[in-house]
Amino acid sequence: MTAQAVAAPVLHGVRSNLRQILLLVAANAFVGAMIGVERTIVPLLGGEMGLVRDAAIGSFIVSFGVTKAITNLLAGRLADWFGRRAVLILGWVIGIPVPLMVLSATSWEWVVAANALLGINQGLCWTLTLLMKIDLGGPRRRGFAAGINETIGYGCVAVAALAATEVAARYGLRPYPFYIALGAALVGLAVAVALLRDTREHVEKEHQEMTGGGAVPRWGEIFRLVSWRNTSLMAAAQAGLVRNLADGMAWGLLLLMFRDSLGQRASGTLSWVMIAVFALGQIVFGPLSDAKGRKWFIASGMALIAASLVWIALVQGLAAWALGVVVLGAGGSLMYPTVIGSLSDQTEPAWRATALGVYRFWRDMGYAAGALSSGLIADNAGRANAVLFVAAVCLVSTILVAIFLKDTRGGSQGGFRRPGIPGEPPLTNHAAPR
Repeated sequence: MTAQAVAAPVLHGVRSNLRQILLLVAANAFVGAMIGVERTIVPLLGGEMGLVRDAAIGSFIVSFGVTKAITNLLAGRLADWFGRRAVLILGWVIGIPVPLMVLSATSWEWVVAANALLGINQGLCWTLTLLMKIDLGGPRRRGFAAGINETIGYGCVAVAALAATEVAARYGLRPYPFYIALGAALVGLAVAVALLRDTREHVEKEHQEMTGGGAVPRWGEIFRLVSWRNTSLMAAAQAGLVRNLADGMAWGLLLLMFRDSLGQRASGTLSWVMIAVFALGQIVFGPLSDAKGRKWFIASGMALIAASLVWIALVQGLAAWALGVVVLGAGGSLMYPTVIGSLSDQTEPAWRATALGVYRFWRDMGYAAGALSSGLIADNAGRANAVLFVAAVCLVSTILVAIFLKDTRGGSQGGFRRPGIPGEPPLTNHAAPR
């Protein structure tokens, strides 16, 4: 008698899915390496191409932020429809032309177009490696999954930024630093095609266990809930937007401010130091929030970001600014993976990818808002005032988190009532009408 193959059980948890999680860690490392080169080198190309106004130089960040935000909005839904792995592969295919376009660009418009493609690549690849880790980790390890994803991703942003800074100091801004990004894109595509498997079964299992397989809300309802109708989800979304508003300013305006005072190499060093601190802290604070709760990690992180920007605006010199960027990175690491954990706690498995896509849409619009607003203020009122403006926005965000965000922790399924329908049960216990 021929023995029938028995399908392996679908299990959540880090140990049960260690091989795939490690492969996803490697994949996200290559995603981070691509953006690390761009963050360090592209702002400095503006001067080489004759741009003088901060707002004009920051235009590439606007194109990156807008396309990444829109891609994030679509990525979650595409992942729910077509599977995580297929969308991840698509992201890598789109990313391969980016370094080739920048290293051969003869006008700033080509740089802006390349960074629009980079936004699509990052929106698809970063979102999908994150979602797949959350799928595999399961309800009790969301903070850990988000923390390790962002730590490795931004750790490689820092490593690639360091490598690109040193290569540029020795050989110039082009073409050699961009070979690092091209290599990362090619290897990332190979890993996704040859080694990764989809996590659809893990999503379906969690959804069945938590909800009995109930219906999924429409996309528009999810968008409204995350964006404004549910105050707890809104508080998380605005915190992400404001943090990336600060990062969009740091990516462009702060790098130029450091360069003009300290030189190209020192500005690159301050950039990768900030990113390294931001990366390393997340592997600590993401898992801690699983046990201790999310809310006050997020609020304290936003407060630290505000304080660091005030310090950076008021001081001068390498040592003082180094302290500022360390605190800036630490503040981001407190809240970045924790917001993802909070949103995952409050949404059902079957529509979590879509909800996180909506959150990441608003979050990455912050890049465009930060680069545009800080550039315009700097051109008209000075760079220090632009930095102080962003600090004030971060302080307001801190207050909104403290007032409105619901505190959750790993393993919880927060649930929420759909606004405007008194007495209606949470969506986690109720099949939303279509």
